[in-house]
Amino acid sequence: MEHTTSRVAIVGAGAAGALTAIRLLAATRTPLHIDLVDPAPHPGRGVAYSTAHHTHLLNVPAGRLSALPDDPDHFARWAAAPPTAFLPRPTYGRYLTEVLAATERRSRFGRLHRVRDRVTAVHPGLALELALASGKRAHVDAAVLALGVFPPDRSWAPPALLDSPRFIADPWQPGALSAIPDDVDVLLVGTGLTMADMVLALDRPHRTITAVSRHGLLPRRHNARLAPPIAPPDLSTAAGLDDLHRTVTRHIRACLRSGQDWRPAMDGLRPLTSTVWRELSPLDQDRFLAIYLREWEVRRHRMPPVVADRLHEARSAGRLCIRRAGVLDATPTPTGLGIRLSGNRFVHVGAVVNCTGPQKRPKAVTDPLVSSLLRAGLTTPGPHGLGFDTDSRGRLSDHPLWTLGALRLGTLWETTAIPEIRAQATEIATDLLSYLATPPDRQTVNLTLGGR
Repeated sequence: MEHTTSRVAIVGAGAAGALTAIRLLAATRTPLHIDLVDPAPHPGRGVAYSTAHHTHLLNVPAGRLSALPDDPDHFARWAAAPPTAFLPRPTYGRYLTEVLAATERRSRFGRLHRVRDRVTAVHPGLALELALASGKRAHVDAAVLALGVFPPDRSWAPPALLDSPRFIADPWQPGALSAIPDDVDVLLVGTGLTMADMVLALDRPHRTITAVSRHGLLPRRHNARLAPPIAPPDLSTAAGLDDLHRTVTRHIRACLRSGQDWRPAMDGLRPLTSTVWRELSPLDQDRFLAIYLREWEVRRHRMPPVVADRLHEARSAGRLCIRRAGVLDATPTPTGLGIRLSGNRFVHVGAVVNCTGPQKRPKAVTDPLVSSLLRAGLTTPGPHGLGFDTDSRGRLSDHPLWTLGALRLGTLWETTAIPEIRAQATEIATDLLSYLATPPDRQTVNLTLGGR
């Protein structure tokens, strides 16, 4: 039986886009043309894995980062590294590029076409029409939005800082840090994993780096000797957030009393996190975000041991100072910026770097594609305004439009790490190919904008 060729667009060629393309190429059993749309020169890199600093390490050991679900040690073998190694992030970007190319070569039915352009809008109909920044149009049977993370939030910054050329609003922009002279002190706003990366890139013998955040908490360090996850307790009977917190706390304390490390106990919770999040009431989810969020993040998203050691050495030597404070105002001076912090503190620095992490609320994003999707009603913000609202498999609406990764934050919570994105890519490939195999008169396509 002869099949017509279906056409699919994957919008975004970072890790999420590359993993989705890999799963589609591997799974399709009928002719499939995939447009991978992104202006970046190489697929698989995105923001996270295109850094030029080899001191920027993966925050997950190599043995947990395979692109292939049925071959968990694939990345470690490819890199000729032990599964416990924390490798440079650019290495993982090269790995995804090579796996994608190899998967296309092996695919009997799938073909990949790189489109070095940017999607600015999606128009629904019997097919999806993609408007590109170049002015071109593309028509596809289905699309996956693999947009990665949004640029960092700037809403905390006072106007005088926003207007200053000494403010690095997005440290992941190529060449952003090269604008900082080597002989000036630096203020980092945010004390999470981005801050740790910036310290590694900016640490100098005669420079003082001050890092501030509302909580002043640093990510915890990974244990150099990785242990398998510890089986979690039964969380299904927890009556709300407070009971859940007590149950998890008792579990971790019991592990510590028995001589085990707390980290495997936290890792054992990982497969349950999204289910538990969805079962919490909206009020309890709000309370988690307000009360427990930072305590969870610093334990869940940890630093490689070598990175933690570098930060400890810089703090011990007086080159790095961590403060619990917020930025209240900024005043330009002939040699830099005078920054007024909460707690009646002042610092004078030559640059301020935004390390607060990506913006998580689509309504605060100026990207034309995101704005277009919201205006057209093709998506709405997810719970608590985080990410996009999707069904349980990542579909955005009645139209053949899916998403994965950080854009599912509100509905899944745990959705930004490679293991979760890899699983989502597999689910989307299964659902999308099933949709394409469905006769057109049975496909769910709502021609009214915003219909769900």
